[in-house]
Amino acid sequence: MNAPEERKPARSTAAFDFTSRQPRILMCPPDHYGILYEINPWMSRQKQADPALVASQWESLRRLIEQVGARVLLLDAVSGLPDLVFTANAAMIYRDRAVLARFRYPERQGEEACDEAWLTASGFTVDKLPVGVYFEGAGDALFCGDTLFAGYRIRSDVAGHQQIGVMFSCRVIPLELVDPYYYHLDTCFCPLSPGMAIYYPGAFDDYGRRALAESVEELIAVSSNEARRFACNAVVVGRSVITNTECPELHRALEARGFSTFETPLGEFVKAGGSAKCLTLRLDGEDAAAWRG
Repeated sequence: MNAPEERKPARSTAAFDFTSRQPRILMCPPDHYGILYEINPWMSRQKQADPALVASQWESLRRLIEQVGARVLLLDAVSGLPDLVFTANAAMIYRDRAVLARFRYPERQGEEACDEAWLTASGFTVDKLPVGVYFEGAGDALFCGDTLFAGYRIRSDVAGHQQIGVMFSCRVIPLELVDPYYYHLDTCFCPLSPGMAIYYPGAFDDYGRRALAESVEELIAVSSNEARRFACNAVVVGRSVITNTECPELHRALEARGFSTFETPLGEFVKAGGSAKCLTLRLDGEDAAAWRG
């Protein structure tokens, strides 16, 4: 694979072009990233991230995303908000609207104002759920076709997902997450197209597994070993899929279905419980084809 051409990401918050067909992804530089607290089983302040590796791994992901055809825009990093780098949690995007996150843990609640300011300045209509209803953005709300799959219990509340369903007149299938290591839906479920998705069965209860089997035409299961490498936490741009390293079984399964696969090391972010998808927010919607048609 040839090295991508060096390009400077856009930091501008000028009005967003909602008519563009080019995939656009929001990222946040890891300037202030670190393991400053512990709010999921992956995090340990005794296992700090290496700043040089952090910068290198983030930059490699950004350049790879641009290489496969997406445009990267940037949210400025803020001191004291180490998890702002995980932009997937900022909001759920639907057309020109953004449902802003309401974080469960106080350590992340300061991110909300930063996310809201960027989205508002970029031309999105920002919607908020009622106070006391927790919702962690595209980390727990993912469209597969015209159905919104919604993870709940560990971070997001099921009541919030039902309100989003009413707000956008879409079908919502709530999925209870039962393994604390897979605390957001995007750590164990990844839509590839309206009828196809990657998932880790062990993250769901029996109802969740049955609901997915009945609602998604083709499910690609990942092993427990590759799930621990965040195989499901992938960035999908068209027929290109980007994951952390050491997910060969998933890559073979995807390539057999006509996808192009890419891997890039993201171990410094796994220390905080995140990987490729967590570091990105798809600004033209998690499944743009479902509503652009």
